[in-house]
Amino acid sequence: MQYVHAGNAPIPAIGFGTYGMNGDDIYRMIPSALHAGFRHIDTAQIYRNEAEIGDCVAASGIPRSEMFLTTKVWVSNYSARYFDASVTESLRKLKTDYIDLLLLHWPSPDVTLAEQIEGLNAVVRSGKVRHIGVSNFNRALMTEAIRLSAAPLVTNQFEYHPYLNQSLLIESTRQAGLAVTGYCGMAIGRVFSDQTLKEIAARHDRTVAQIVLRWLVQQPGVAALSRTTRIDRLAQNIAVFDFELDGADMAAIHALATAGSRIVDPPGLAPLWDSTDA
Repeated sequence: MQYVHAGNAPIPAIGFGTYGMNGDDIYRMIPSALHAGFRHIDTAQIYRNEAEIGDCVAASGIPRSEMFLTTKVWVSNYSARYFDASVTESLRKLKTDYIDLLLLHWPSPDVTLAEQIEGLNAVVRSGKVRHIGVSNFNRALMTEAIRLSAAPLVTNQFEYHPYLNQSLLIESTRQAGLAVTGYCGMAIGRVFSDQTLKEIAARHDRTVAQIVLRWLVQQPGVAALSRTTRIDRLAQNIAVFDFELDGADMAAIHALATAGSRIVDPPGLAPLWDSTDA
Protein backbone atom coordinates (compact mmCIF):
# COMPACT_ATOMS: atom_id res chain seq x y z
CA MET A 1 0.00 0.00 0.00
CA GLN A 2 1.16 3.50 -0.80
CA TYR A 3 0.22 6.55 1.25
CA VAL A 4 -0.84 10.12 0.60
CA HIS A 5 0.72 12.41 3.20
CA ALA A 6 -1.08 15.55 4.30
CA GLY A 7 0.19 17.31 7.39
CA ASN A 8 1.14 14.49 9.75
CA ALA A 9 -1.53 12.14 8.41
CA PRO A 10 -0.44 9.12 6.35
CA ILE A 11 -3.63 8.27 4.43
CA PRO A 12 -3.63 4.89 2.63
CA ALA A 13 -3.97 5.76 -1.05
CA ILE A 14 -6.71 3.20 -1.64
CA GLY A 15 -9.58 2.97 0.80
CA PHE A 16 -12.60 0.70 0.88
CA GLY A 17 -15.80 2.73 0.58
CA THR A 18 -18.97 1.50 2.27
CA TYR A 19 -21.65 3.93 1.09
CA GLY A 20 -24.96 2.16 0.57
CA MET A 21 -23.84 -1.07 2.20
CA ASN A 22 -26.15 -2.65 4.75
CA GLY A 23 -25.12 -4.96 7.55
CA ASP A 24 -25.22 -8.09 5.40
CA ASP A 25 -23.00 -6.41 2.79
CA ILE A 26 -20.53 -5.31 5.45
CA TYR A 27 -20.27 -8.71 7.12
CA ARG A 28 -19.73 -10.28 3.70
CA MET A 29 -17.28 -7.77 2.27
CA ILE A 30 -15.15 -6.27 5.05
CA PRO A 31 -13.45 -9.50 6.19
CA SER A 32 -12.55 -10.25 2.57
CA ALA A 33 -11.40 -6.67 1.97
CA LEU A 34 -9.12 -6.85 5.00
CA HIS A 35 -7.81 -10.23 3.83
CA ALA A 36 -7.09 -8.71 0.40
CA GLY A 37 -4.97 -6.00 2.05
CA PHE A 38 -7.31 -3.05 2.55
CA ARG A 39 -6.54 -1.16 5.75
CA HIS A 40 -8.37 2.12 5.07
CA ILE A 41 -12.13 1.77 5.65
CA ASP A 42 -14.41 4.73 4.94
CA THR A 43 -17.83 5.03 6.52
CA ALA A 44 -20.17 7.72 7.89
CA GLN A 45 -22.78 8.13 10.57
CA ILE A 46 -25.50 8.39 7.95
CA TYR A 47 -24.44 5.10 6.30
CA ARG A 48 -25.71 3.29 9.40
CA ASN A 49 -23.07 0.58 9.14
CA GLU A 50 -20.43 1.73 11.64
CA ALA A 51 -21.36 -0.98 14.13
CA GLU A 52 -21.02 -3.77 11.59
CA ILE A 53 -17.66 -2.37 10.45
CA GLY A 54 -16.55 -2.26 14.07
CA ASP A 55 -17.52 -5.92 14.48
CA CYS A 56 -15.49 -6.93 11.42
CA VAL A 57 -12.41 -4.92 12.36
CA ALA A 58 -12.50 -6.21 15.93
CA ALA A 59 -12.81 -9.82 14.76
CA SER A 60 -10.06 -9.50 12.15
CA GLY A 61 -7.13 -9.82 14.51
CA ILE A 62 -5.39 -6.97 12.69
CA PRO A 63 -3.70 -4.56 15.13
CA ARG A 64 -5.63 -1.34 15.47
CA SER A 65 -2.44 0.59 14.69
CA GLU A 66 -2.46 -0.92 11.19
CA MET A 67 -6.01 0.23 10.46
CA PHE A 68 -7.13 3.64 9.19
CA LEU A 69 -10.79 4.31 9.98
CA THR A 70 -12.59 7.29 8.48
CA THR A 71 -16.08 8.34 9.46
CA LYS A 72 -18.14 11.48 8.92
CA VAL A 73 -20.36 13.53 11.19
CA TRP A 74 -23.85 13.99 9.78
CA VAL A 75 -25.21 17.51 9.39
CA SER A 76 -27.88 17.08 12.08
CA ASN A 77 -25.08 16.55 14.61
CA TYR A 78 -23.07 19.69 13.80
CA SER A 79 -24.24 21.85 16.70
CA ALA A 80 -22.22 21.90 19.90
CA ARG A 81 -25.17 20.23 21.61
CA TYR A 82 -24.81 17.03 19.58
CA PHE A 83 -21.34 16.93 17.99
CA ASP A 84 -19.26 15.34 20.75
CA ALA A 85 -21.97 12.85 21.69
CA SER A 86 -22.31 11.74 18.08
CA VAL A 87 -18.57 11.11 17.84
CA THR A 88 -18.66 9.15 21.09
CA GLU A 89 -21.45 7.06 19.59
CA SER A 90 -19.38 6.47 16.45
CA LEU A 91 -16.49 5.31 18.63
CA ARG A 92 -18.77 2.91 20.46
CA LYS A 93 -20.11 1.45 17.23
CA LEU A 94 -16.66 1.19 15.65
CA LYS A 95 -15.38 -0.50 18.81
CA THR A 96 -12.35 1.73 19.01
CA ASP A 97 -11.05 4.47 21.28
CA TYR A 98 -9.99 6.77 18.45
CA ILE A 99 -10.99 7.62 14.88
CA ASP A 100 -8.14 8.11 12.43
CA LEU A 101 -9.96 10.66 10.27
CA LEU A 102 -13.19 12.51 11.02
CA LEU A 103 -14.89 14.60 8.35
CA LEU A 104 -17.77 17.04 8.15
CA HIS A 105 -19.96 15.16 5.68
CA TRP A 106 -21.60 18.07 3.83
CA PRO A 107 -21.71 21.83 4.25
CA SER A 108 -24.66 23.00 6.34
CA PRO A 109 -26.06 26.52 6.65
CA ASP A 110 -27.99 25.56 9.79
CA VAL A 111 -24.91 25.71 12.06
CA THR A 112 -22.13 28.24 11.60
CA LEU A 113 -18.98 26.86 10.04
CA ALA A 114 -17.06 28.18 13.05
CA GLU A 115 -19.15 25.98 15.36
CA GLN A 116 -18.67 22.97 13.09
CA ILE A 117 -14.90 23.46 13.03
CA GLU A 118 -14.77 23.95 16.77
CA GLY A 119 -16.53 20.60 17.11
CA LEU A 120 -13.81 18.95 15.04
CA ASN A 121 -11.07 20.66 17.03
CA ALA A 122 -12.62 19.69 20.35
CA VAL A 123 -12.63 15.97 19.53
CA VAL A 124 -9.00 16.23 18.42
CA ARG A 125 -8.10 17.87 21.74
CA SER A 126 -9.92 15.14 23.65
CA GLY A 127 -8.02 12.40 21.85
CA LYS A 128 -11.10 10.88 20.25
CA VAL A 129 -9.90 11.80 16.76
CA ARG A 130 -6.42 11.93 15.26
CA HIS A 131 -7.04 13.82 12.03
CA ILE A 132 -9.85 15.98 10.66
CA GLY A 133 -11.12 17.20 7.33
CA VAL A 134 -14.13 18.05 5.24
CA SER A 135 -16.21 16.38 2.55
CA ASN A 136 -18.07 17.91 -0.38
CA PHE A 137 -16.76 21.40 0.34
CA ASN A 138 -16.16 23.84 -2.50
CA ARG A 139 -13.04 26.01 -2.65
CA ALA A 140 -14.50 28.92 -0.72
CA LEU A 141 -15.88 26.78 2.10
CA MET A 142 -12.67 24.74 2.31
CA THR A 143 -10.56 27.90 2.52
CA GLU A 144 -12.75 29.28 5.31
CA ALA A 145 -12.70 25.97 7.18
CA ILE A 146 -8.89 25.94 7.06
CA ARG A 147 -8.77 29.52 8.36
CA LEU A 148 -11.07 28.69 11.27
CA SER A 149 -9.31 25.52 12.39
CA ALA A 150 -6.52 25.38 14.95
CA ALA A 151 -5.79 21.75 14.06
CA PRO A 152 -4.72 21.12 10.45
CA LEU A 153 -7.33 19.83 8.02
CA VAL A 154 -5.86 16.92 6.06
CA THR A 155 -8.36 16.12 3.30
CA ASN A 156 -11.33 17.26 1.27
CA GLN A 157 -13.32 14.23 0.12
CA PHE A 158 -15.41 14.76 -2.99
CA GLU A 159 -16.74 13.15 -6.18
CA TYR A 160 -14.02 12.54 -8.73
CA HIS A 161 -14.06 10.33 -11.80
CA PRO A 162 -12.88 10.54 -15.42
CA TYR A 163 -15.99 12.40 -16.59
CA LEU A 164 -15.92 15.16 -13.96
CA ASN A 165 -13.25 17.83 -14.33
CA GLN A 166 -12.37 18.77 -10.78
CA SER A 167 -9.11 20.55 -11.65
CA LEU A 168 -10.01 23.82 -9.91
CA LEU A 169 -10.97 22.17 -6.64
CA ILE A 170 -8.08 19.69 -6.78
CA GLU A 171 -5.50 22.41 -7.34
CA SER A 172 -6.87 24.51 -4.49
CA THR A 173 -6.94 21.49 -2.20
CA ARG A 174 -3.33 20.65 -3.01
CA GLN A 175 -2.13 24.23 -2.65
CA ALA A 176 -3.72 24.35 0.80
CA GLY A 177 -1.72 21.28 1.81
CA LEU A 178 -4.70 18.93 1.94
CA ALA A 179 -5.06 15.55 0.27
CA VAL A 180 -7.87 14.87 -2.16
CA THR A 181 -9.98 11.81 -1.38
CA GLY A 182 -11.96 10.90 -4.46
CA TYR A 183 -15.22 8.95 -4.30
CA CYS A 184 -17.54 7.63 -7.01
CA GLY A 185 -14.49 6.85 -9.15
CA MET A 186 -16.34 4.36 -11.33
CA ALA A 187 -19.08 6.92 -12.07
CA ILE A 188 -21.72 4.38 -10.93
CA GLY A 189 -20.59 1.95 -13.63
CA ARG A 190 -20.27 4.34 -16.56
CA VAL A 191 -16.53 3.62 -16.89
CA PHE A 192 -17.04 -0.05 -17.66
CA SER A 193 -18.53 0.57 -21.09
CA ASP A 194 -16.07 3.31 -22.05
CA GLN A 195 -14.10 2.38 -25.17
CA THR A 196 -11.09 4.54 -24.31
CA LEU A 197 -10.78 2.97 -20.88
CA LYS A 198 -11.27 -0.53 -22.28
CA GLU A 199 -8.49 0.05 -24.80
CA ILE A 200 -6.08 1.32 -22.13
CA ALA A 201 -6.99 -1.62 -19.90
CA ALA A 202 -6.31 -4.09 -22.71
CA ARG A 203 -2.88 -2.58 -23.39
CA HIS A 204 -1.90 -2.92 -19.75
CA ASP A 205 -3.64 -6.28 -19.28
CA ARG A 206 -5.64 -4.79 -16.42
CA THR A 207 -9.31 -4.28 -15.60
CA VAL A 208 -11.05 -0.99 -16.30
CA ALA A 209 -11.46 -0.51 -12.54
CA GLN A 210 -7.71 -0.92 -12.06
CA ILE A 211 -7.04 1.66 -14.77
CA VAL A 212 -9.39 4.21 -13.19
CA LEU A 213 -8.01 3.63 -9.70
CA ARG A 214 -4.46 3.91 -11.01
CA TRP A 215 -5.37 7.14 -12.81
CA LEU A 216 -6.68 8.53 -9.54
CA VAL A 217 -3.80 7.57 -7.24
CA GLN A 218 -1.14 8.42 -9.81
CA GLN A 219 -2.18 12.06 -9.51
CA PRO A 220 -0.20 13.85 -6.77
CA GLY A 221 -1.98 14.06 -3.45
CA VAL A 222 -4.99 11.96 -4.47
CA ALA A 223 -6.37 9.01 -2.50
CA ALA A 224 -9.25 6.98 -3.90
CA LEU A 225 -12.12 5.07 -2.38
CA SER A 226 -12.81 1.74 -4.03
CA ARG A 227 -16.30 0.36 -3.54
CA THR A 228 -17.49 -3.05 -4.67
CA THR A 229 -19.91 -5.70 -3.45
CA ARG A 230 -18.07 -8.41 -5.38
CA ILE A 231 -15.48 -10.30 -3.38
CA ASP A 232 -13.69 -11.39 -6.55
CA ARG A 233 -12.90 -7.74 -7.37
CA LEU A 234 -11.18 -6.88 -4.09
CA ALA A 235 -7.68 -8.18 -4.80
CA GLN A 236 -7.74 -6.58 -8.25
CA ASN A 237 -8.86 -3.21 -6.96
CA ILE A 238 -6.00 -2.91 -4.49
CA ALA A 239 -3.37 -4.16 -6.97
CA VAL A 240 -2.69 -0.83 -8.66
CA PHE A 241 0.77 0.01 -7.36
CA ASP A 242 2.82 -2.28 -9.60
CA PHE A 243 2.23 -0.47 -12.89
CA GLU A 244 2.04 3.08 -14.21
CA LEU A 245 0.04 4.89 -16.85
CA ASP A 246 2.10 6.94 -19.26
CA GLY A 247 1.44 10.58 -20.05
CA ALA A 248 -0.70 9.74 -23.07
CA ASP A 249 -2.88 7.39 -21.03
CA MET A 250 -3.34 9.97 -18.28
CA ALA A 251 -4.20 12.68 -20.81
CA ALA A 252 -6.67 10.43 -22.63
CA ILE A 253 -8.52 9.71 -19.39
CA HIS A 254 -8.56 13.37 -18.37
CA ALA A 255 -9.99 14.15 -21.83
CA LEU A 256 -13.10 12.08 -21.05
CA ALA A 257 -14.43 14.86 -18.82
CA THR A 258 -17.69 16.30 -20.15
CA ALA A 259 -20.09 18.94 -18.89
CA GLY A 260 -23.04 17.79 -16.84
CA SER A 261 -21.31 14.68 -15.46
CA ARG A 262 -21.73 15.36 -11.76
CA ILE A 263 -23.58 12.46 -10.12
CA VAL A 264 -23.79 13.37 -6.42
CA ASP A 265 -25.68 16.65 -6.04
CA PRO A 266 -28.26 16.40 -3.25
CA PRO A 267 -30.51 19.45 -3.00
CA GLY A 268 -30.32 21.15 0.35
CA LEU A 269 -26.85 19.76 1.02
CA ALA A 270 -24.71 20.45 -2.03
CA PRO A 271 -22.82 23.75 -2.04
CA LEU A 272 -22.45 26.05 -5.03
CA TRP A 273 -19.98 23.89 -6.91
CA ASP A 274 -16.81 25.21 -8.48
CA SER A 275 -16.74 25.18 -12.27
CA THR A 276 -16.18 21.76 -13.83
CA ASP A 277 -16.24 22.85 -17.46
CA ALA A 278 -13.98 20.53 -19.39
